[in-house]
Amino acid sequence: MIVCAVAFHENTFAVFELKEQLQMLYINMWELLLQLEYVTPDQRLVVYEEIEHIKQQIVQTIDLLKQHDQQQHPRN
Repeated sequence: MIVCAVAFHENTFAVFELKEQLQMLYINMWELLLQLEYVTPDQRLVVYEEIEHIKQQIVQTIDLLKQHDQQQHPRN
């Protein structure tokens, strides 16, 4: 049996890793938002900070995905 994989774009694995990272960030964000239902007022501030941090990471990851896409599909 012969198995063959063909990559149609450069950086295919990098894009896969970024998408996987983005998925984990979304899960982490969801968990933080759920924590707001039961945290104490003191803990709430920490959760807000963590939400902001995850939000920034999500934006950075999306920017990297866009960069990879623009490299593979440059505008003429």
